[in-house]
Amino acid sequence: MKQNVAVFFGGKSNEHDISIITGIYAVNLLRGAGYQVIPVYLPREGGMCFADAECVKDITEGKKKFVPAYLFEGGLWSVKKKKELFSIDAALNCCHGGAGEDGTLSALLKWNTIPFASPDTAVSSVFMDKWLGKIAARGLNIPTARAVCVKEGESVPLEEVGGFPVIVKPVTLGSSIGIKIAHNDEELENALEYAFRLDNAVLVEEYFSGKRDINCAAYRRGGEVVTSPLEEVFSNEAILSFHEKYEQAAKQSQLPAELAPELTEEIKGYTAKIYESFSCKGVVRADFLIADGKAYFNELNTVPGSLSCYLFGESLSDAREFLSSLVEEVLQSKTEEKEIIHTSVLDSAVFAGGKGSKRRG
Repeated sequence: MKQNVAVFFGGKSNEHDISIITGIYAVNLLRGAGYQVIPVYLPREGGMCFADAECVKDITEGKKKFVPAYLFEGGLWSVKKKKELFSIDAALNCCHGGAGEDGTLSALLKWNTIPFASPDTAVSSVFMDKWLGKIAARGLNIPTARAVCVKEGESVPLEEVGGFPVIVKPVTLGSSIGIKIAHNDEELENALEYAFRLDNAVLVEEYFSGKRDINCAAYRRGGEVVTSPLEEVFSNEAILSFHEKYEQAAKQSQLPAELAPELTEEIKGYTAKIYESFSCKGVVRADFLIADGKAYFNELNTVPGSLSCYLFGESLSDAREFLSSLVEEVLQSKTEEKEIIHTSVLDSAVFAGGKGSKRRG
């Protein structure tokens, strides 16, 4: 009997379009692996719907009928007919950014007892915030660049990041959206103004001249954490831009990256340490900067682009096997429900103790 796998994509996010590409990619690969795949599209305006899509145009041009739906008791239900469309054995999150990646979708899946092959709410919410992500990495003794987090109207303590130049980033956005370099006060003011149009908090971080961008992904297979070969991503600009990531005809990268063996193992070790320490699920991608021969953790993507399939193999069959392993891992390792203690407080006519005293008066 085929397992029902729901693939979620879209959502209220600046990365909505990229999420559709990742989602449709996953839908077709998992169908080819023999699963009963349920595409669940999250429109920009909110809500969710069943969309029996086969390609991106089915979503962007509305060639397939969308059925408004909601999650309830382990399944996907029709809003109009108030009946279950599909039961869901496992879910895969392909939503980049927004409520799809910040833990909201994970919480919704957990609330409705749907196992999911993606990081849980706590991990997603921490690493969605680049500032909290740095704090988490530092707690594991993983080096990070000097940085400060500021809210709108606050001054920037430049001395804490070593002065100009600095990188200015919206704290919860991905795909290099809203990122600028500031070399002086005027550029810093303009960068902050732009970033605050997109987010409520901004990260101001030291800039490494001549830095190298390195990616390493990790997932769990057979109970063991597997790390990918390291990828070095090149840029023709001072920082890797959205255009270079997604709009160029060919991505400029090298896989595996040419690094000293000890630095390669160090970065893989940092990635595995984060994965293990935070009990991650599914696949994550850790991004690092290398400056002066030293590796600095930059951020963790809990819903990485293309789910990092390309880091674990070159062919479509490799990608299909990789995504299947994510699904099988969650299907075979469902978390045991712990006992819930049922108190008898409400059976008592009079509430005693310190808490009960609050009703007196």
